[in-house]
Amino acid sequence: MLETGTAAPDFNLPDQDGNKQSLSSRRGKWVVLYFYPKDMTPGCTTEACNFNDTLPDFKNLNTEIIGISKDSVVRHRKFADKYNLGFTLVSDEDSAVCEAYGVWQLKKNYGKEYMGIVRSTFIIDPDGKIAKVYPKVKVKEHHLDVQEALKELI
Repeated sequence: MLETGTAAPDFNLPDQDGNKQSLSSRRGKWVVLYFYPKDMTPGCTTEACNFNDTLPDFKNLNTEIIGISKDSVVRHRKFADKYNLGFTLVSDEDSAVCEAYGVWQLKKNYGKEYMGIVRSTFIIDPDGKIAKVYPKVKVKEHHLDVQEALKELI
């Protein structure tokens, strides 16, 4: 997994509307880039809704939220519509960006091993460097932890 102080890998991925999104187009802003396993699942829904409910607070901190999973553009659109999400979801179907950030890892569940996204968040500064890393995120209060870190970093 990438570490604090390193350059955040850029990407050019489709969002929930099929429009290409890149990290480099957001220079000058803070970005919360969060990786999550799958749309419409309980933990991922909680995480997305928590970020969405506090979106005005993030905007006041000049910060954009971007969620990334391997789900398709169509599935992202359904997820965004169902929960009225007001931030960008990007589709990394080939997992290239997940691999670049080191979140595509071997996971274990009920004795089975498989490759998947380890829920992780990166705070990226206006110069495109990683300012903080949250590996293996627990969703309940995560959005508040990220906000507090941003207040200290900014």
